[in-house]
Amino acid sequence: MDTPSPVTPVTVREVGLRDGLQSIARTLPTAHKLDWLRAAHAAGQREIEVGSFVPARLLPQLADTAELVAVARTLPGLVTSVLVPNLKGAQAALDSGADAMLLPLSASHAHSLANLRKTPDEVVAEIGRIRALRDSSGSCCLIEVGLSTAFGCTIQGRVDETEVLRLLQAVLDAGAERVGLADTVGYADPLQVGRLFERAFKVAGDRLACGHFHDTRGLGLANVFAAWQVGVRRFDACLAGIGGCPHAPGASGNVATEDVAYLFASMGVPTGLDFDALIALRSQVVQWLAGEATHGAIARAGLPKTMKEAA
Repeated sequence: MDTPSPVTPVTVREVGLRDGLQSIARTLPTAHKLDWLRAAHAAGQREIEVGSFVPARLLPQLADTAELVAVARTLPGLVTSVLVPNLKGAQAALDSGADAMLLPLSASHAHSLANLRKTPDEVVAEIGRIRALRDSSGSCCLIEVGLSTAFGCTIQGRVDETEVLRLLQAVLDAGAERVGLADTVGYADPLQVGRLFERAFKVAGDRLACGHFHDTRGLGLANVFAAWQVGVRRFDACLAGIGGCPHAPGASGNVATEDVAYLFASMGVPTGLDFDALIALRSQVVQWLAGEATHGAIARAGLPKTMKEAA
């Protein structure tokens, strides 16, 4: 009998400390954030986006990002990423010692102007300057670009796939080392996801390394599965399904970390995540954010008996 081929693991990057909290008006105390960070690491998460280097006047919820990076760097095997919107933010990321910086680029012209006050091509030029800054600093901080609104936009409506692919090639030419596609507003469907990721792989190859999905209209996990089927092995997710884009009306609720972990566990795909630890952390975060909308199915229904028996 042939030995079964090992299943390629999937990485789930927790983005709740950034994407989740930036969409909530209240500011979670730094001590709670640090508890969240440490507990997520203890639950097996090895990539965590801990915050964003944006002006505190715009996002006071994330003003303590440098402090979170400092603690995250002490956790063994953890890849610490931060979101940066511009050159000044990139310098702060480099100063902090973060392992990776995520640079947002909207495929929607209208969303780009609303979010960053720049056209997509102006953002591409800024990405080139950020790459030059990183290189001149001698840092090893990885540069990843997330193409937001790649599947549609609440402001602009349809986003042409050829424009997504053009921008994908442009950011690679500008020096991005890794790229991902994001359904920022929850417009994508599984067929669209599979088709666009297949086309994007032909442009970026293995540098296409992340899928970011929202569950705004209930298709989040179906879209994760569709991306996985065509080769994506790294996904963003947010504990308790919180989060969204403050500049995209109606867009709320990232795919829940615990639901994504269950999806892959149900198929025998390893993620390295501990369900009991994740659910315990979720309960704590929901308590800290009492009154805020939270989502997710596995926390309500629990693991099926069949999975428990097989474990």
